[in-house]
Amino acid sequence: MRRCDWATNELAIRYHDEEWGVPVHDDRRWFEFLILEGAQAGLSWDTILKKRENYRAVFDDFDPALVACYEEKKIDALLADPGVIRNRLKIHSAIKNARAFLEVQQEFASFDSFIWGFVGGAPVTNTWRTRQEVPARSDVSDALSKALKRRGFTFVGSTICYALMQATGLTNDHLVDCFRHAQVG
Repeated sequence: MRRCDWATNELAIRYHDEEWGVPVHDDRRWFEFLILEGAQAGLSWDTILKKRENYRAVFDDFDPALVACYEEKKIDALLADPGVIRNRLKIHSAIKNARAFLEVQQEFASFDSFIWGFVGGAPVTNTWRTRQEVPARSDVSDALSKALKRRGFTFVGSTICYALMQATGLTNDHLVDCFRHAQVG
């Protein structure tokens, strides 16, 4: 069985085989991926996968309404927790993004409705043969990044948005010879 060559350890293989590229339609999952992709900036995804369960625990199971209310005491606790990326800007970004996320939900009825609009409601299926062909960004991730920034989100540059699109099934970037390409496409 062939899979994308970036899945090289047990945790990454499980993530690749069960989640990566599967279309997301649940707002709580969208918020989880926004926080995790922002936390990953400058780091490896393996680092985030190893800390993911702790993130769920300390970020109130990624409930944006709760995260939006975090105050200094909670921020200090997060900055002291080795189970998360202890970067003040990234912690503050998660809180700011929770507030912006709630505003998007109010305006569009769901974050899901908002974000799927960038791909016309259906996943973009690519036909990459090698990892070198897979871009780090696209015109769609550029537009998504700009729209999120206009709405007050941070840590949502085009490269982070493209990784978000890949992870959540907005785009299917499994290589064509990967067994998951046809399954999620």
